[in-house]
Amino acid sequence: QVQLVESGGGSVQAGGSLRLSCTASGHTDVTNCAAWFRQTPGKGREFVALYYHGTQYYANPVKGRFTISGDNAKNLVSLQMNNLKPEDTATYYCAADQMACFSRARVMSSSWHDWGQGTQVTVSS
Repeated sequence: QVQLVESGGGSVQAGGSLRLSCTASGHTDVTNCAAWFRQTPGKGREFVALYYHGTQYYANPVKGRFTISGDNAKNLVSLQMNNLKPEDTATYYCAADQMACFSRARVMSSSWHDWGQGTQVTVSS
């Protein structure tokens, strides 16, 4: 009953910026507990950022470059990505869950129940 849709991906040169959005529908408030993960071919989904009611956590590779935010009125979570690097190239997914934000395993993709379809980000050197 929960649907998440990502948008905003694209191709940029190293040092550029993109802003990703995750819009939620159904019986959920995505700003209660949401995260961004990313995945490259042959790899599992890697944790990127976490958001719940203004609280933010980031994976070390993106600290200082990415910012996660939420808009409760729009049921929307965004990821502002600045100073992009080629290693940021991946398919980016948003995730939502009622309790994952409060779990010790919050950075594990298996902790999250609802997922979007993904949006591609490509960063060229």
